[in-house]
Amino acid sequence: MTGPAKVVPLVAPGHTRPVTHLSFSALQDDGTYLLISSCKDGNPMLREWTGDWIGTFVGHKGAVWSTKLSPDASRAASGSADFTAKIWDTYSGEPLHSFPHNHIVRSVAIAPSAGHLLTGGQEKKARIFDLARPDAAPDVLSEGGGLSHEGTVKSVVWVGEHTGVSAGDDGFVKWWDLRTRTLTTSIKFPDPVSSMELSQQTNRLVVTAGKTVAFIPALPSGAATHSLTLPYAPSSASIHPITQDRFVTGSMTDEWVRVHGIDGEEREVLKGHHGPVHCIEYSPDGELYASGSEDGTIRLWQTTPGKTYGLWQGHANGG
Repeated sequence: MTGPAKVVPLVAPGHTRPVTHLSFSALQDDGTYLLISSCKDGNPMLREWTGDWIGTFVGHKGAVWSTKLSPDASRAASGSADFTAKIWDTYSGEPLHSFPHNHIVRSVAIAPSAGHLLTGGQEKKARIFDLARPDAAPDVLSEGGGLSHEGTVKSVVWVGEHTGVSAGDDGFVKWWDLRTRTLTTSIKFPDPVSSMELSQQTNRLVVTAGKTVAFIPALPSGAATHSLTLPYAPSSASIHPITQDRFVTGSMTDEWVRVHGIDGEEREVLKGHHGPVHCIEYSPDGELYASGSEDGTIRLWQTTPGKTYGLWQGHANGG
């Protein structure tokens, strides 16, 4: 009797220090997508949808904490411990501009039009830069011209054309009108926010704070927030973009990747990493999810083990 296909992840090597952040591009016109990774080695990497390495962005002089791609994947943004955020040409690998900050940049986001850059970090400020005027002074998003948060800004995301969302160590998730640079609403978690990602297909923010994972409407609409308390503190979480019936997590307290039903029930515990899992995200087609670890590797896991897909072609039984 043949049992369930064994979950065997593909290992994407190349980084030399802990992987801090992963981000997939949107689904491109040809049905493929790209994956960009951040690492404490200071060298973000770009990969094909199969996990194959395309190139490395060389130029930062400190750990890179966040990288994101523009919707058409022609531009990449990165935020680093060298007190800069950078915009890159993904075709040439060349930096197009470097934006100085006064402290570590922890998160970046590119506008859907690729016209602006949003950053946040240990200055406790979220800033918006005009990429058409890269040398112009940025605007700080704040309620009174001061700080954006009372703690490190852990994540910034861009929702639609005119809304930015920031999340911080102060437990706040804040929505900003980027036309007027003003705060529109906020919610407060009892614990520091450890991660926040935008699930574009489901139009939800996936937030982890303490032992909580919350699925929040990306734009305040009166729709209910779905919040769960897990038996451990997730470092990152991602919801399946198509079925929306499950989510995956990593944790800083062990080396495992977990799959949960949307009700919180633990479905699978996947072992493969040799260090805590810092970041995890589903691909835009939902066929796989990628995890990045303290061990310096990225692992790609099939949503349906044994399915012929990408580099798993010819290895349908996990061989």
